[in-house]
Amino acid sequence: MTKYVRFFCAILLILLSAACASAPPVVKQAPVFYPEPPELARIQFLTSYTSSKDIEQKQSAFGRFITGGKEIIRQLDKPYGVAIQDGRIYVCDTNQTVMVFDLNKNTFAPLQGAQGRGKLVQPINISIDKDGNKYVADAVRGQVVMFDKNDFYVKEYGISGEWRPVDAVAYEDKLYVADIKNGEVKVFSLETGEIVQKLGHQGEKTDWLSMPTNLAFDSQGFLYVSDTGRFQIVKLDRDGNLRGTIGSLGSQLGAFARPRGITLDREDRLYAVDAAFDTVQIFTKEGQLLFFFGKAGYKPGDLFLPAKIVVDYKNISFFQRYADPSFEIEAVVIVTSQFGPRMVNVYGLGKEKGKKYPTEEELKALAEEQRKKLKKENPEGKTDEGEKKAE
Repeated sequence: MTKYVRFFCAILLILLSAACASAPPVVKQAPVFYPEPPELARIQFLTSYTSSKDIEQKQSAFGRFITGGKEIIRQLDKPYGVAIQDGRIYVCDTNQTVMVFDLNKNTFAPLQGAQGRGKLVQPINISIDKDGNKYVADAVRGQVVMFDKNDFYVKEYGISGEWRPVDAVAYEDKLYVADIKNGEVKVFSLETGEIVQKLGHQGEKTDWLSMPTNLAFDSQGFLYVSDTGRFQIVKLDRDGNLRGTIGSLGSQLGAFARPRGITLDREDRLYAVDAAFDTVQIFTKEGQLLFFFGKAGYKPGDLFLPAKIVVDYKNISFFQRYADPSFEIEAVVIVTSQFGPRMVNVYGLGKEKGKKYPTEEELKALAEEQRKKLKKENPEGKTDEGEKKAE
């Protein structure tokens, strides 16, 4: 009899484990598109992640009785940076550590290597290089901490107390780090950890960086810097020379009040988050506005103090099931909100099937018409709401 009881319990535990590992069912809801109908859609809101409830299968009361444990719910507190690799979404929770939504295992847990020498205090941003190494900028620890492709601690860059690193991106054999305290981008040798260059104070003083917060490279190796102090996105070459700017202070389309996260897609289109207006603006490689998406609110697709953005082409399969059958996804766009019910927002960049879309030149012309119309209606380029948020 004991043999049969053990066999039954073993089978039961296997079934419970399988249930816990399965993904939560897709909740059917009306699709959210940007621009809104009747305009042709370019962005669809797909899903969001805020807590373990969004990814882990809820354990039944019987399951808790069998395992003898209570259901533990973990959740994000105040996220900023985000990155994705092989079905794992890495989120910098500034009030905790780097948290990982694993879409393969359907788990939500702290970064494995963020303990001991890899312990994080206030992680702001994270980036992942082509080899899977992760670079976490920790503003309070005062260092950039490197983890390998398996999420284990490797080493750190910088000396605590001398600066305030808020973003770090590896390019070729160097690590570029935004230092908001000193208004510059420090460049480290990836191998030795030594500072080999400082960018941001080259040329005329009007060309200098002020408060760099987020970094991104285009396909040509130009460095883009989101500068909160300048209310602009600044384009630099790798010697630190100013090669152009995008935007200026204002509330009209193409302007910024609180620029935050930036990224570029395969076409070198720039995606820039504005935390004041809860939007993402998309620009051509020449710096002309194409379109924007997002708005303030609590509904699916809305943003609440957005911070970071990433465009990804390798993980589409994990989100395909959320896409409307009429919408074909070309890339995944992930945007974090620091507050609200949906903190890691996943969108699909794509097109409606069977529809003819305007060319980029036509989009630029349309955006310019919209900009002129708004400027005519509001010559000062401000609204009461915009002024309050900008303050």
